Amino acid sequence: MNASGRSLELFFVDGRPDGMLTAEVFNWTGHVLRIPRTQIKQGLERPETNHTGVYVLIGQIEGIATAYIGEAENMGHRLRQHVSGKDWWDEAILVSSTGDMLHKAHVKYLESRLVEIARSVGKIALENSSTPPRSSLTEAALANMESYLETLSMVFPAIRVDMFLEKASKPKPESDTAKAQHQTFELRSKKLGIDATAELSDGQWIVQAGSKGRSKWVGTNPGNTSYRSLISELLSNGTLEAHGAHATFTKGYAFSSPSAAAAVVFGRAANGRTAWITSDTKITFAQWEEQQLLKDPVTP
Repeated sequence: MNASGRSLELFFVDGRPDGMLTAEVFNWTGHVLRIPRTQIKQGLERPETNHTGVYVLIGQIEGIATAYIGEAENMGHRLRQHVSGKDWWDEAILVSSTGDMLHKAHVKYLESRLVEIARSVGKIALENSSTPPRSSLTEAALANMESYLETLSMVFPAIRVDMFLEKASKPKPESDTAKAQHQTFELRSKKLGIDATAELSDGQWIVQAGSKGRSKWVGTNPGNTSYRSLISELLSNGTLEAHGAHATFTKGYAFSSPSAAAAVVFGRAANGRTAWITSDTKITFAQWEEQQLLKDPVTP
């Protein structure tokens, strides 16, 4: 049993996955409301929009993905101002609490931390001119807000908001069971100057710091533009450091799959299941995966 599992409830207000929705987590006092701009009138009729909270506007400015993070004691009133004052955003994410329990100091702290996190991740441009100062909170309130943010970081990706999702790997204490689940893989090509190492850990494919790959996309398949954009993103936020035709990972980075990792390292489409080989037994990931499935299940 996974003791750290959480239960997330998404409610699609009008039955459409791209429409207005609410998100709540069991035993969490927070409440998240996503309002597409096309449904702003209906959204502002909901009572939680008048709560004290922090909000995120998401859209594009001159073709560049952009967001704005703010706070308000009445988010509905502030959102009405942004309808006329900001014409670039396409959806608003409103974060509050059930029973309107957050107060001004709480949301000012959340606003500051969310701006800090978004700038650190570097996935999207912020219209915020600067990072607002954190409000002064008691030790207990500070711990509560950090716990609130931890749960919020799980909710945001579930509603397709990944601007706060830090994919750089972070070391953490490991149990003997967790260590047993780790496997190291390598991807090397002397001809291309590629020398990368990755670790499969807790379901994440993490390319390790120091790994070397290409510094730009050389693939010709127009269907892989997302990888081209990802390489540019990793270069701009410092995860990759370019050295001519090659680039070095300055820190570990978690990819969604071995093929995604191989594509970024090679700078072109690649089958990660056969490109990555285990560092010890020198078999492909596909072969290693098959061996794992043939092993006897562990008795609880």
